Amino acid sequence: MLKTDKIIVVEGKYDKIKLSSIIDAVIIATDGFSIFKDKEKQKFLRKLSEKKEIVILTDSDSAGFVIRNFLSGILPKSKIINAYIPDIFGKEKRKIEASKEGKLGVEGVPAEIIKDALQKAGVLISEENENKKLVTKQDFYSDGLTGGADSKEKRLRLLKHLDLPQKMTTNSMIEIINTFMSYDDYKKAVEEIEKR
Repeated sequence: MLKTDKIIVVEGKYDKIKLSSIIDAVIIATDGFSIFKDKEKQKFLRKLSEKKEIVILTDSDSAGFVIRNFLSGILPKSKIINAYIPDIFGKEKRKIEASKEGKLGVEGVPAEIIKDALQKAGVLISEENENKKLVTKQDFYSDGLTGGADSKEKRLRLLKHLDLPQKMTTNSMIEIINTFMSYDDYKKAVEEIEKR
């Protein structure tokens, strides 16, 4: 499996599922055009871009380019890497009929084509985080973020403190914290919300 420390942004949940089987990375779905109105997700992507490069991998149809252009307008240009899949005509297995333009989206193209698109974009495999101490579910439990009567409220305080979306699941929180914070920074953040 490929590995990268960059954030990959795709259009939908099926694209995310497909990519998760190919590359070990944080993958965020825009949920299609809903990204245009989702101020919380826009803010979240901008926050992630402060620490990591963002790889935009949308479908090769018109809608994919509209979403790509929108993201390019809200994120710092220096933090964007564009990866493109070629125009391949066909229909995704789960769909009854082909898309309006008849092109396969990220979810429908073969894994090798996605790997090739990422390599052409210069999304290199990174091993630099192999020795990094990661925040785990056990840390969340030890720090009272799970398993306690007030754990949910404490997680919400931590999300607010870190300026992250309030709707995040525990697993998503851990994944994102490991993406843009060190273990020590996480511990400091937990201490800070304890003092409030």
